[in-house]
Amino acid sequence: MTIQSMKFEIGDTLGQICCRRSPDQPDKGCLSSTMAHAQGTRDINQFQRQYQQSYDAFKAKGLKLNLTRGKPSSEQLDLSVELLSLPGATDYLAEDGTDCRNYGNLQGIAEARRLFSAMLGAAPEQVVVGNNSSLSLMHDAVVYSFLKGTCDSAAPWSQQGEIAFLCPVPGYDRHFRICEDYGVRMVPVPLGEDGPNMDEVERLVASDASLKGMWCLPKYSNPTGAVYSDAVIERLAAMKTAAADFRIYWDNAYAVHHLTDERIEIANIIERCARHGNPNRPFVFASTSKITLAGAGLALFASSPENVKWLLARFVPRTIGPDKINQLRHVRFLKNEAGILQLMDKHRAVLAPKFQKVLDIFDAKLSHVADVEWTRPKGGYFITLYVPQGCAQRVVTLAKEAGIELTPAGATHPHGEDPDDRTIRIAPTFPVLSEVAQAAEGVALCVLLATAEKSAKRLADMLREQAEFGQTAGLTPSVP
Repeated sequence: MTIQSMKFEIGDTLGQICCRRSPDQPDKGCLSSTMAHAQGTRDINQFQRQYQQSYDAFKAKGLKLNLTRGKPSSEQLDLSVELLSLPGATDYLAEDGTDCRNYGNLQGIAEARRLFSAMLGAAPEQVVVGNNSSLSLMHDAVVYSFLKGTCDSAAPWSQQGEIAFLCPVPGYDRHFRICEDYGVRMVPVPLGEDGPNMDEVERLVASDASLKGMWCLPKYSNPTGAVYSDAVIERLAAMKTAAADFRIYWDNAYAVHHLTDERIEIANIIERCARHGNPNRPFVFASTSKITLAGAGLALFASSPENVKWLLARFVPRTIGPDKINQLRHVRFLKNEAGILQLMDKHRAVLAPKFQKVLDIFDAKLSHVADVEWTRPKGGYFITLYVPQGCAQRVVTLAKEAGIELTPAGATHPHGEDPDDRTIRIAPTFPVLSEVAQAAEGVALCVLLATAEKSAKRLADMLREQAEFGQTAGLTPSVP
């Protein structure tokens, strides 16, 4: 019996097992069904035993593998090692004569803002270059809005009652953590291959003034790799919102992080919003964390002139200026937009084989398993694995016990609660290729075992319910 036929057996309903009220009314069809289900039970148990044996053998290897976070590998970090020697002992003046060793220049030096202008889709004067971590800028923008309100707010958000954000799911756990820490109610909306369900988004923002923001990862989204279509971005820019100070937190973390020869482009959210009379709607964020050095990069912000003025005003009591030496070294190293793209081609050469290895192993091991599927991203840092409903936590637990660390099941949803318990984020970027292959093999094995366990339990439960029903109704199963 093949795995494919096992899928059919499990999918068959035991309600078809025939029963009759007395033994003098034979039913050969009922007998055949009963025998088939008995055979199905033996086959499923056999598969479960086989998978358990394979799992035990894998576990006995004592591996320590990690697919939890989207971290660049050491090989990727080495691509930017030259940064550690830049800008040099005597190279500290910006193009306007600013001494980058000193205080000042909240917005960032002009050449750094110009360098990332195209990537952000904004004029250099609408760009802010900060210190490491765009997540810090996102966090601070939320906090500033609570304490001071946005430039369109009648009052600080903290004085407006309950505040809510739309959260496309599956999504990024650190976005959700910001909301959770500050008591922001999270409203999940489904995310498809071309972006969030816009019918639902438009309905919600038009009717609920407590909805002040929306998280968006518009390109190679974390974790699914979704790319927002031009039509979706147009609707986000044009939609009517009950809250006048509604903001889209446009986290374009993977703007240049391609995994194929195709450099996908998306519509410019800043231009679209301005065209529809909503210039202050988007807060655009990005960083060099996965371009140069993850722990020593630059955080980037772009928006309307009014939003830039608002953010810089919030910076005044917080800092006297960013690390301009780091900005200067990035300018010296990357040089221009072409330099950024050339570096990202080198990243792709490192990453693409790892993603392909995971996909090849999943294709070989899991293609035949019902209700198991995975994304095939064209960029970004993640593959999303969907397992049968109710199995994600079990897969993650099995993986951990076998030496494979995965992101916790549910992390892709607000409060860590995936209502279907199906979604698992796979991050193949950090380990070396051989470890990626081992981890993918192990994850596939955990999926097979968890699925077999669920199928065996389901079949046993159905047989028990059938027997209990027969006893209650005075029925007896068909016999020869």
